[in-house]
Amino acid sequence: MNQTTDTAPGGAAVTGRSGTDTAEAGAAGRRRGRAGRRSPAAGRTRSWRDAPLRRITPWLFLAAPLALLITFTYVPVASMISYGFTDWDGVSPDRENVGFDNYVRIFTRPELFRVFLVSGYYLAASVVQIAVALYFAVILSFDLRFRNLFKGILFFPYLINGVAIGFVFLYFFQDGGTLDSVLTWLGVTTDHAWLGDPASANASLAGVSVWRFTGLNFVLFLGAVQSIPGELYEAAELDGAGKWKQFRHIIAPSIKPVISLSAILAISGSLSVFEIPYIMTGGATGTQTFVIQTVKLAFQFNKTGLASAAAVVLLLIILLVTWIQRRLVPDDKVDLV
Repeated sequence: MNQTTDTAPGGAAVTGRSGTDTAEAGAAGRRRGRAGRRSPAAGRTRSWRDAPLRRITPWLFLAAPLALLITFTYVPVASMISYGFTDWDGVSPDRENVGFDNYVRIFTRPELFRVFLVSGYYLAASVVQIAVALYFAVILSFDLRFRNLFKGILFFPYLINGVAIGFVFLYFFQDGGTLDSVLTWLGVTTDHAWLGDPASANASLAGVSVWRFTGLNFVLFLGAVQSIPGELYEAAELDGAGKWKQFRHIIAPSIKPVISLSAILAISGSLSVFEIPYIMTGGATGTQTFVIQTVKLAFQFNKTGLASAAAVVLLLIILLVTWIQRRLVPDDKVDLV
């Protein structure tokens, strides 16, 4: 510590602190003074309104979406379930309660479940579209020329309205339409009616679904692949791993949850196909799906109660298939880094 020594008038020496020490002592005193004085806010008691308001704030933000979800999802589903126990034509105000008769009729009439065979075409088409989407997602995730253009081309069909797609491909497959014209240019002559028999009609409609929904799976896979750290690819290349081994040991394990999600969407979508076959054939020539049959029961034959029961059965089948798929292929946590 620096000290200064001064001579008093009487000749005695007086030792004092320097200016720096004096400033430090003053600052310490002011800090002690501030610590000793409690702020008015610290001593104020919290109002009883603070805690309840803080609790209900998240519910205030959720009120609008919850109201919309309940109004347009859960209430209609509950009404549909209640209609399934009635013999109602959808118009008259009187509804006769018939219990489980509608469900008995559904499970005792094989022709009502025979239409699920048509879903096999769309299920096979879903496997194709997942494979095609995964292939292009892996290819376009790397540095490739014009890759943004290819991404837009692949995703564009999913943006088009389903009714418009149905009318476009209705002309594409009709006699003398676009497909026959292209085959004629290639030197292939055919007088086959593409939508005239069940096999070719269902295969054609399933092909349209592949063209339309590949873009959705492509975007899901592309986002998952691009989220993989680039250091893993660099380490794999240093170890001499080729593209196939990178896909097998890096890409495939990391995007397994997305592949599982795509499989669930594919299965549920193949069981509930409606737009494309309804617009292009109206369910004729053996292309009627379970949803088209349900719509006809409700609006063509005025059997809303039976149609509601069929819709409930379809919902339960989709939930059961999804549960089985989740049990067989559970989502495992993947730690990449």
